[in-house]
Amino acid sequence: MKSQFNRRDFNKLTAAAMGGLVTGSLATGASAADKPKHDPKLLLKEPHVCRGLNVCKSKGADKKNACAGMGACATAEKHECHTHNKCKGQGGCGDYPGQNACKEQGECAVPLGKKAWAKARKSFEAEMKKAGKKVGPAPKK
Repeated sequence: MKSQFNRRDFNKLTAAAMGGLVTGSLATGASAADKPKHDPKLLLKEPHVCRGLNVCKSKGADKKNACAGMGACATAEKHECHTHNKCKGQGGCGDYPGQNACKEQGECAVPLGKKAWAKARKSFEAEMKKAGKKVGPAPKK
């Protein structure tokens, strides 16, 4: 007995299946890919990922800093590679250092490299300003 199923039938069924997937994804709301992967407000939390990103006096690694933004080093757990951060806000470089919204979503190491630190410091200063908090000068490397 010969099968009545042909390539046109296959194409119709494939199109119907894809339509069902699209409709189902729209009905359930935003997908995980639509959720933000960073949050600038995380820069105002402790522990922090690098020098000059502490939110308060004595919150630097050596506890000797006199003001917010003047700490000498990271207080977040050091790690060397992509996705090894243990908590949100503790990831390294990428476009949003120190702002990853979940554990294991950081782009790379802590403490930060030069370019990542510059991005993080700029975002940190902007968030502190929005929060009405003063920031001391950044410590030298």
